[in-house]
Amino acid sequence: MNFLAHIYLSGNDEKLAVGNFIADFVKGQAALATYEPAIVKGIELHRAIDYFTDNHAIVKKSKARLSGKYRHYSGVIVDMFYDHFLALDWDHYHAINLRDFSRSIYLILNSHLSILPIRAAHMLPYMEKHDWLVSYGTVEGIHRALSGMAKRTPYESKMDEAVTDLSANYELFHQEFSEFFPELEKHCHEWLSSR
Repeated sequence: MNFLAHIYLSGNDEKLAVGNFIADFVKGQAALATYEPAIVKGIELHRAIDYFTDNHAIVKKSKARLSGKYRHYSGVIVDMFYDHFLALDWDHYHAINLRDFSRSIYLILNSHLSILPIRAAHMLPYMEKHDWLVSYGTVEGIHRALSGMAKRTPYESKMDEAVTDLSANYELFHQEFSEFFPELEKHCHEWLSSR
């Protein structure tokens, strides 16, 4: 899952959302010691989400459809596709509309700017300016995001071509997301309840 899903799965807990947001920028166990427990819990939730997602049979089906062309980048692409469907179906999952939700998240992240890792802090103004969370709801927005990621990969990823595969199998990817996401929500609820 990408930024939108990770933040959504944090519920109404601001520190959990911040930790979930920065997790990919925090490397190794030693780095966790620099954060307060509520932020660390968000980082650990992020990792639990990634592990559950990467090992789920439905997600593996989605990735297999792409792996011939995109190889190990297929997981990143499926994460983006699933964020697209979460944004598209947002009203089914959340009472607050996506634009208002995204504004509130940018405010929360900016209020924690002093603890964001450097790369996350540098990315945030671009994320907010172009409202990435809302833009995920359109195929064009996903294309922009994947094209930007393709420019930053050290090897040729072809991620900038991935919306062609999204369009070709749109309903199938959508169905797989719709089947998978409630299971991920349940997993997160159980994970949080146990901690």
